[in-house]
Amino acid sequence: MPILTEGRTAGDFVLYEVPEYSRDLATIAAGADLDAGTVLGRITASGKYIRSVRTATDGSETPVAVLRRAAAAASADVTNAILQARHTRCRRLGLIFDASWSTEAHRDTACAALAAAGIVTT
Repeated sequence: MPILTEGRTAGDFVLYEVPEYSRDLATIAAGADLDAGTVLGRITASGKYIRSVRTATDGSETPVAVLRRAAAAASADVTNAILQARHTRCRRLGLIFDASWSTEAHRDTACAALAAAGIVTT
């Protein structure tokens, strides 16, 4: 019998939410497959979300949401992706940051930006 492996779920990072208020549906821009718990930024020009990269200059450098479920966006946009967008408490060590958020000081900055969006990390 093959071994089954469960991927990441919201239980890995969400500590508190109000489901009918904390979540949003959004479009993840094509370019990379993302796992649940990925810290996202929003591209100003398109309004689409991508992995937040600290050194970006398109608006996505500011973390504003956390991806609730995996999104297979390597080759095409993913519509109706579920995000934790507000009024949420997350486990910081359960979040997936881009490698550009490489130091604790950088991740503190990212978490402060998430807090400004209503997503508190502990």
